[in-house]
Amino acid sequence: MSVELDEIREFLRQTPPFSELPEEELKALPGRLTMRYARRGQEIISAGRTSDALFIVRSGLVDVFDASGTLLDRRDDGATMGYSTMLSHEPSLYTMTAVEDSLLLAVPEDVFDDLMARFPHISQYYGGENARIRAVASDLRSSASSDALRTRVADLMAGNPVQIGSTATIGEGAKVMTERNVSSLLIIDDGELNGILTDRDLRRRVLAAGHGPELVIKEVMTPNPVTVEPSMLAFEAMLLMAERGYHHLPVADDTGVVGMVVIGDLLRTLHTDPVYATATLARKKTIKEISEVAANSRRVVSRFIERGVSGDEISRLLTVTADAVARRLLDMAEEKFGAPPVPYSFVVLGSQGRREMGMASDQDNALILDDSYDEAAHGEYFKNLSEFVCNSLAECGYPLCPGDMMASNPDWRMSLSAWKTVFHQWITKPDPDALLHAQTFFDIRGIHGEDQLVDDLRATYVPIAEGSKRLHAHLAKLAANREPPLGFFRGLVLEKGGSHENTLDIKKGGIATVVQMARLFAVASGLPQIGTRERLNAAAGAGAVSRQGAADLRDAFDFLASVQLAHQHDAVNAGEEPDNHVNPKGLSRLEREHLRDAFGVIRRLQQSLATKYPINQMS
Repeated sequence: MSVELDEIREFLRQTPPFSELPEEELKALPGRLTMRYARRGQEIISAGRTSDALFIVRSGLVDVFDASGTLLDRRDDGATMGYSTMLSHEPSLYTMTAVEDSLLLAVPEDVFDDLMARFPHISQYYGGENARIRAVASDLRSSASSDALRTRVADLMAGNPVQIGSTATIGEGAKVMTERNVSSLLIIDDGELNGILTDRDLRRRVLAAGHGPELVIKEVMTPNPVTVEPSMLAFEAMLLMAERGYHHLPVADDTGVVGMVVIGDLLRTLHTDPVYATATLARKKTIKEISEVAANSRRVVSRFIERGVSGDEISRLLTVTADAVARRLLDMAEEKFGAPPVPYSFVVLGSQGRREMGMASDQDNALILDDSYDEAAHGEYFKNLSEFVCNSLAECGYPLCPGDMMASNPDWRMSLSAWKTVFHQWITKPDPDALLHAQTFFDIRGIHGEDQLVDDLRATYVPIAEGSKRLHAHLAKLAANREPPLGFFRGLVLEKGGSHENTLDIKKGGIATVVQMARLFAVASGLPQIGTRERLNAAAGAGAVSRQGAADLRDAFDFLASVQLAHQHDAVNAGEEPDNHVNPKGLSRLEREHLRDAFGVIRRLQQSLATKYPINQMS
């Protein structure tokens, strides 16, 4: 029993505000507490009911909701809850529910009251927390969930983040953090971001390791921290933090570090997102559990579709979920087969690469392997990893690619040098198969592993593609030949027979055509953008297309994507497989008119391609 009490004492020694108690008080405190176990889904404290204790999370995760079900916070090791009812001696305003099996330290009411009365720092700590959570609840109830989907990191970050040099001592750093009331410090030397130091680092790498305040910060900081851009969508930043276990992310632009974003701020803003559910993927251990998270995220996406959220936002949410599922499966594959023998990057292609997935999207992916890759020595490992990931993705609701354009196909697992050679062949001698592959691989994006491999490949093929007039002409011809289903007198052309009779393919002659034109503009101008909307914006700025033409194509694309997603949503609700074949009779008169307008815009821009590219000369 004494060993257990010693462990609790050391835990409290690192947990504010108990960490500031006198040594004798700290020694006696564990004996005055009790241990409680909460299973996943169990309500620890319920809104409208009194509580007989303050709870400290020893291990696990607990969510805090207000009476209306609005998520206020997620609490993990060292966090406390229940102090509002302890302070007011009235029923709780909040519900605390275990997200996973959790172990809690219970501080009885008489012990809590005694500590509050005798130690001012404890009274101040919990009084401030209570006021802050009430303010958060008020802010959350006044914001719309759809606004959260559009929120960017710049809207949530704290500007002018506190910094210190790497040669400063831990004592100096802790003093700055206390004076500025922050939970992290950026470590910057000569204008260069070299690391980050958080309150968790102080607890785990300094106090728990027995180091003193004289230790130099460089010895315990997290070096070379990941940074994000201010323009990144907040839900993407949240998912990145949840997947990697980060609580703080520096925000940087071309001028340097401009802010800091904290996981708690993101959680409070994005509690209604499917990303919130997806953020728990890191804790899932089986394919079945991961599949359930993916399915639940798609259900939440469906509710957003019903509420009229834009196609762009829906596609990005679907893509973020797919990325997260793939990354978790890759982590599981590395746990199953061991650490990768050489560096690699798992890349996604096509609609997932562009962040434009629909509810009917299948998987397109590949592996870029470091040039140290040796087929005889390493081939079996990456074969097993790729097959595990691709087959598991299929189990999680992402169908296998009918064209076998997946990492499980050995043709899509190559070293960086081999990929460079293949891209060169595709670009300089674009036969039909090469064009099919090239246009998909131009939409390449790394989601796991060494990003530098993707950057090196892109840096090689972008300038070659920019200079290949033959490739441009072939891509233009492909774009021009994807005719919209629009008759001479603006009538919608429907399929005459078969399983899709009286429908039109909204992707083939609509969405895919805009995607192809935007890709052409980007390739011909040497632009790095991947998403269709981003490509159109950049192409207009580069003069590849008029600003009005780019705006018209973007509007057409947005409308068609919304119709496509709504159609797929209806199919899923009806228990059918989602597809791209829309029956215009299911649309309103105004929607049908907009459909004709969108196809008309596409046709007009297609016709303009012939004036810039030698389409008619292509055999």
